[in-house]
Amino acid sequence: MTGQQLKNSILQMAVQGKLVPQDPNDEPASVLVDRIREEKERLIAEGEIKKEKNPSRIFRGADNLPYEQIGKNKPVCIADEVPFDIPDSWEWIRLGEIITLTSGQDLTPDKYNSNRSGIPYITGASNIENDEVIINRWTEYPKAIAYNGDLLLTCKGTVGTMAFLKTEKVHIARQIMGISSPFGISLNYIRLFLDSYVASLKTAAKSMIPGIARADVLSILLPLPPKEEQLRVIEKCNELVQPIKEYDEAEKRVSNLNATFPVQLNKSILQWAVQGKLVPQDPFDESASVLLERIREEKARLVKEGRIKKDKNESIIIRRDNSHYEILNGEERCIDDEIPFDIPDSWSWCRLGELVETNIGLTYKPADKTDSSGTLVLRSSNIQNGQMDYTDCVYVSCQIPAKSRIEKGDILICARNGSRALVGKCAIVDVDGMAFGAFMAKIKSKFNPYIKLFLDSPVFRNQLDGVKTETINQITQEVLKKQLIPLPPILEQERIVKEVEKTVSLISTLE
Repeated sequence: MTGQQLKNSILQMAVQGKLVPQDPNDEPASVLVDRIREEKERLIAEGEIKKEKNPSRIFRGADNLPYEQIGKNKPVCIADEVPFDIPDSWEWIRLGEIITLTSGQDLTPDKYNSNRSGIPYITGASNIENDEVIINRWTEYPKAIAYNGDLLLTCKGTVGTMAFLKTEKVHIARQIMGISSPFGISLNYIRLFLDSYVASLKTAAKSMIPGIARADVLSILLPLPPKEEQLRVIEKCNELVQPIKEYDEAEKRVSNLNATFPVQLNKSILQWAVQGKLVPQDPFDESASVLLERIREEKARLVKEGRIKKDKNESIIIRRDNSHYEILNGEERCIDDEIPFDIPDSWSWCRLGELVETNIGLTYKPADKTDSSGTLVLRSSNIQNGQMDYTDCVYVSCQIPAKSRIEKGDILICARNGSRALVGKCAIVDVDGMAFGAFMAKIKSKFNPYIKLFLDSPVFRNQLDGVKTETINQITQEVLKKQLIPLPPILEQERIVKEVEKTVSLISTLE
C-alpha cells in the first residue's frame, strides 16, 4: 500500500464514521440539519439569502432506506445513490444544503495587473501550491469575491486542488470556486470529505478541458456527522498527518529498493565475478599467465605464416614486486594507478585487444536496403537487455565483406549512439549468416562468454565512462582494445559463466 493509498483509506474510514467512536451524548446530525433549515428560513425572511427553488430533504423512510424529496416533488428512494452505510447519528445531505458556493469569473487582461493595485486575482491551480494560495496578480475590478477562511476548489483544468484562503479577500477566476458555510458546519470537515471524494470529482469533469459545473458540486452527497464528531474526526486526521508522511517516505524507499535491488544485485554479482570472488579458485587450473603466453605464441605463428598482421601495439602486463608493469613498444612502465582492484594469483591483467579481434560495421546505401530478402543487418536496436532481438530487422541486397559478417558466438557491441548510456551495450549473436551496421563493433574470441560477462560488469562501464568522447558518444576500436580486463584461467572462466547464468536466472524471479 502506498502512502497515498493509506491516506485515502483513512479518509474513507473518516467519512464512513469508522475512524473515531460515536458518542451517544452527541447531538445527532438530524438536529443540526433541522437547525440549518430553520436558519435558512430566517435568512430568507430577512432578505439575507434567496429562497431555493428546489431544496433537497433527505430522510430515512419507514423501511430504513434513504429517501430524498426535492422541492414539492414526491420523495424517491436514493438507496442506489448512497455509496455506503453511516452511523445512526449521522445524516446524508446534499452539499449545496450546507454551503454557500461562489463561482469565479475571468477578467480580461486590461482588468488585472502585476503592480499590486486592488485585491488579489486568483486564476487557477497554478495559484495553489502545498495548500498555500500564491498571489501574483491583482485587480481593481473585483466581482466574484472569496473571503478569508473560504475553501478554494479548482473546478477547471486541474480539478480538485484545494486550499484555505488566508487573505482578507480575493477575486477568483472561472477555474476556481469559493466554498463557505454560514451554518456552523466545519469547513475542515468539508475539506476532508472532498479530499476523499476528489477521484469522483475528476471523473465528473467533462469536455476537452476537464471541468466540473456548479451543479456537480452542489449535488454531491455528503455524510454529515454530529458537530462534536466532526471536530473529533478532524483532530484524529490531523494526528495522522505526520505518521502518514513517515509511512509514505518509508514506502517509497522500500519500493525504490524493490525496483532497484535486482539490478544492483545483478551488478554486484558481475563485479564479484570479475574480481575472482564468485567461485573458488582451483589450484590445479592452468594459470592465466600461461594462457596469455600461449596466445602470444599462437599470434607469432600466424604472423610468421602471413595469416595476420603483427600488432604494432602489443601489450604485455607483468606482476613484479607486488606491482603491475606494462611492456608496450619495448618500453616498460608501472600501471598500478590503472589497476582498479586485486585479483587472485592465478589470474592476470591484460588489454582486451590481446584476447579479441574487432571490426566496425559498414554504412549501407539506401538503395541496398530491401523489405525482407538479402542479408539481415544487425543494429543497436537489435540488442535488448543483453540479448539479441530480431523483431526489428533491416535487410540489404549488396555483397557483404567477410569482416562485416557475424557468426554465431560473436559479440555485437554498440560502439556509437546518441545516448552515452547505450554505448557499450552488447549481446552474443546466436545465429549465423548476418551482417552488422555502422556504429556497431564485432568482437571475436575464444573467450567470448567470459568477455561478454566482463562487458556487462560495472568494471567495464566505469572504464568506459572515463573515456572522453567530446561531442560524440562512441567507443573506437582502439579504445575498446585498450580496456583492462582481469583474466581468469580458462577453466575458471567456464565456472564463472555457469555460476553467473544460474544466479542471474534466480535474480530474474525477484523482478
